Amino acid sequence: MSQEKKNVAEDIKDENIKAQAEETAEETVAEQAEEQTEETATDASNEEKETKDKKDQKIDELNDRLMRNMAEFENFRKRSEKEKNQMFEIGAKSIVEKILPIIDNFERGLGTVTEAEKESAFVQGIEQIYKQFITALEEAGVKPIEAVGQEFNPDYHNAVMHGEDENYGENIISDEFQKGYMYKESVVRHSMVKVMN
Repeated sequence: MSQEKKNVAEDIKDENIKAQAEETAEETVAEQAEEQTEETATDASNEEKETKDKKDQKIDELNDRLMRNMAEFENFRKRSEKEKNQMFEIGAKSIVEKILPIIDNFERGLGTVTEAEKESAFVQGIEQIYKQFITALEEAGVKPIEAVGQEFNPDYHNAVMHGEDENYGENIISDEFQKGYMYKESVVRHSMVKVMN
């Protein structure tokens, strides 16, 4: 009997050890499975983050490129508009420069007319054409530069003679030999003048 009890006790003990071993093995397998699941979830999360980061980077990069292209286009548009205006002004100034000698000849011709000839129809017709010509130029933005009695300004006047006279102040223009003209804000031709004192 006591042998039998011993055998039963040993069997129970073995069964307890086996049960504990199985329990420990199951816990270990469960822990490993849980760790593996966590690692897989972390890897998936990291992969998802990397994918999102790559997408965000690509979106940012494309937005940056779009903004740069828009800025370049706006600069190009402004530059083209400015160049177009400059080209127009250069062309207009070139035409005005070619017309100025004609105006000079009109003025010289009208300056030689005597008092008796001023009443003739021909001279009056020429005067009318000259006035119409000057009016058309003024409407286009061409205007003469004031000189006689003004203070000398090298931006508008070209001094070709210098004189002394107490009746005039310092750097005052006494005579104008050739009339100067401006087109809008720029000088087409400087006035040729005599400066006193």
